[in-house]
Amino acid sequence: MSPRARSMQNLPTAGRWSIYIALAVVFAIACAFLANWQFTRNEERSGQLALVEANYDAEPVPLSTLVAGVDDLDPGDQWRPVILTGRYLPDEQLLVRNRPHGGTAAFEVLTPLLLEDGRTIIVNRGWVPPREDGAVPSAAPAPPDGELTVLARLRTGEQLPASGRSAPEGQVPTIHLPTIAGLVGGETITGAYALMVNEDPSAAETPHPLEAPSEDPGPHLSYAIQWILFAIMGFVFIVYVIRTEVRHRREDRTDEPQTPRRRRDRDADDEDALLDSLTPAGR
Repeated sequence: MSPRARSMQNLPTAGRWSIYIALAVVFAIACAFLANWQFTRNEERSGQLALVEANYDAEPVPLSTLVAGVDDLDPGDQWRPVILTGRYLPDEQLLVRNRPHGGTAAFEVLTPLLLEDGRTIIVNRGWVPPREDGAVPSAAPAPPDGELTVLARLRTGEQLPASGRSAPEGQVPTIHLPTIAGLVGGETITGAYALMVNEDPSAAETPHPLEAPSEDPGPHLSYAIQWILFAIMGFVFIVYVIRTEVRHRREDRTDEPQTPRRRRDRDADDEDALLDSLTPAGR
């Protein structure tokens, strides 16, 4: 038995059991916190799925209906289809690196579209696979020339990477619209970018189309239930430990040898023998 185990056994029973229960309570609080976190993530995911369901196949509207300025997209209008009219700026095209497509760390192609009203919106035209060395894409198809119409869905931008990682010239680590606006210049919209559905006229070669958003609700609800069960199991385990300890104590008391009857005092026996010797025979 380890010194720590011996020290626990030397504690009074009430003190030892209080420690057991305190550990179970702390464990339950930690499990409750983690369960609540998973419930919150499940609610967020449910909200995302509801937004996609409501907006994904809505009737397309002109961009100015949803974004009048450069940073005023309502988050509830994400995934809404819009009609964009203008011309691409191929010299300002950028690549977003490390995007999970086709089982590889692919590149997404961001091409600025100069709109008729003078604003510029970033259009994500799809993805291209990397070369074997992974440093640059195998090919980044050029956008079509001249005036065109693009059907796209609006998304809000992404955060800068927490790791602070950067990207080579002509690439960006994430779709952080303020950073991209600084590279493109002009009156670039920072409240939203566009996921291309199709363009008219289309180029002879285009990037791979972006996948539809996943409808998988994720494992968050099941994880939350598991943490609740873990908390309950913690208390069940402590009850089991206490009951086992009580049973062992009872068994130890049962196995103890019975205390023998107290022998008569030797002095009393000697006195009786002396009296018998002094008593006349026959009396």
